[in-house]
Amino acid sequence: MLRTQLRISSTTKNMLRRILPLLLMLCITAAPFAAGRASAASPAPSHIDAVLLIDVSNSMNKSDKNKIANEAMKMFIDMLSAQGDKVGIVAYTDKVQREKALLQIGSAGDKQDLKDFIDGLDRGAYTDIAVGMEEAVKVLENGSDKTHEPMIVMLADGNNDLNEASGRTQSQSDQELDTAVNTAKQKGYPVYTIGLNADGKLNKEILAGLSDKTGGKTFVTDSADDLPQILSEIFAAHLKLKVVPVQSITANGSYQDVTVNVPNSSVLEANISIMSAKPVTAKLTDPSGKEVTIPSSNVLLSKSSTYSLIKLLSPAQGNWKLQVKGVPKDKIDINLVFNYDLELKLDALPSKTYKKGDTIDISSHLFSNGTQVTLSNLYQDMKAVLLATDIDTGKVQELPMDNSGAEFKGSFKIEESHNYELKVRAEESSFYRESDVLKINAKTGAVATSPASGTSGTEPALEQPASNTLYYIIGGIVLVLAAGVVLWLLRQKSNRGFVGQMVVEVLDGNTGEKTYPQYKKLSAFRGKFTLHQLLQLAPELKESEKLVFTPGNGDRLLLRSGEGLSVEKSGRTADTSRGLELKNGDRISVALATVDKTILLEYLI
Repeated sequence: MLRTQLRISSTTKNMLRRILPLLLMLCITAAPFAAGRASAASPAPSHIDAVLLIDVSNSMNKSDKNKIANEAMKMFIDMLSAQGDKVGIVAYTDKVQREKALLQIGSAGDKQDLKDFIDGLDRGAYTDIAVGMEEAVKVLENGSDKTHEPMIVMLADGNNDLNEASGRTQSQSDQELDTAVNTAKQKGYPVYTIGLNADGKLNKEILAGLSDKTGGKTFVTDSADDLPQILSEIFAAHLKLKVVPVQSITANGSYQDVTVNVPNSSVLEANISIMSAKPVTAKLTDPSGKEVTIPSSNVLLSKSSTYSLIKLLSPAQGNWKLQVKGVPKDKIDINLVFNYDLELKLDALPSKTYKKGDTIDISSHLFSNGTQVTLSNLYQDMKAVLLATDIDTGKVQELPMDNSGAEFKGSFKIEESHNYELKVRAEESSFYRESDVLKINAKTGAVATSPASGTSGTEPALEQPASNTLYYIIGGIVLVLAAGVVLWLLRQKSNRGFVGQMVVEVLDGNTGEKTYPQYKKLSAFRGKFTLHQLLQLAPELKESEKLVFTPGNGDRLLLRSGEGLSVEKSGRTADTSRGLELKNGDRISVALATVDKTILLEYLI
């Protein structure tokens, strides 16, 4: 992966030496104000940063001849939130065949770009799992958001098959794999492995080891047909959700009714997956009895050759009626995965010291978008237990908690002068949540770690500064100065040149053949460059000099093209007369008029 570096000139350094101390002093002065403001912020729902790691060796032609693995990966992408999640893709054999850096999903078009990338993957000889794992870890290291939930999903169908001509040994591969796995463990990147055991030769131990060491899960199947279901399980497990089997039906050529229950108003998204080998059509009616158009503003539809996925955004609570029509005798499996905006927090304890013989009263509440949930029926629909672990002996107690009101209540008696860890787990049929861990040191009588604070009145209020006005003024000055410095640095960087790289492929319109992807680093260019330069000034492609790239804001590119060049983005002709902006992960195609060739470009940072 390319690491973008910002080189700072001596003039820049001198100015920073003058400005940064002032900013630092102001920030320190305003720290109490900033802390007070931050404590009131509401936590955002969890998002995923996922790298899909795909074995594209030739052996997959036998184990997955219909490329169901691709369909399963595409369904996983469709199940992600409509906005906010990030996805990267690494396709490997004994080398990285193709790679896509983490792309933040902001629209249906972004998801389609990812799925198109998967459809464009080619297969090759040999296999080296270490190569794929190492690159997947790098993708997360270079682009993962600290507030997101990182994960790697690996799909493989066999053992290593190294190229003897390369001189690489199994020992070298094993060593690199261990290093990559240890890095993933240290960084908190769980690896979910899927072993496709079509020929019975799968090395299950290796894949299970990757998952066990990193905190992921491993799945093994003899049939590629199981892959969509497995990817649904992985998606749900990572976000502490459950796959809810709705119904399996045998199509009869007419619409058949299926009930989809949305249990409460805290559901952010409801993913209804309809898996079938043949085409299906669907109708939808909301709990009020009103027919809902598919797709519409709050109902998204994604379709592929093996599945349809209907995503309900902020759906109303109650029973929705889904009507499904398929080809007679075709088996249709329907599953449901909810995405909730719910956190489970322990309330602050009334005391800060506990010893042997004391009984600790534990209470916890659900929070939605940072606000405590007060609907008692949501608590009553869930089963909660207090998990108490004696660290000294390893003994775990599972103590039932009362859920009759708008909270979970329980108690724990300290039997010995030991170290304990306490947490609450609450679950219902479609999801579960766990609180932070509370550590009690009964040897010293101290609470080692406090839980995430709730709304308990026992927790002391944050002391406010005597004069908020002063801090507002200082905060405003800090923001203005910081914004000025940032804008100045961005302008300087834009003037210096380019960042990132361009993936270049050439498609021959006569033969249908496509060249091997070439990764062109852009750091060597200054001011502007043409597509012809990227194509190494090939004489037959001279027409491509009409396409000119210049730096854009925020590490983006602007391109303009002359007459005769047709530029397409996301399958549509783009207007480049005023400048077309390219961000990380964007793909375009450029059709040349004088030769029957199309240039395929992807911009990566």
